Amino acid sequence: MGVEDKLNNTAENTSGKVKEGVGRATDNERLEAEGRADQTRANVKQAGEKIKDAFRS
Repeated sequence: MGVEDKLNNTAENTSGKVKEGVGRATDNERLEAEGRADQTRANVKQAGEKIKDAFRS
């Protein structure tokens, strides 16, 4: 996995956690759901990168 990809995925995951937390604190279900979706998207991208790395080795 490239360093840049890893940083982008980590940033997206962190952003999702913040959105989810803010949504929960403000009782905003849409924002909370967006945060969970961002986290899921980052995790899927990270898994895809790990699979690519496994095939490169």
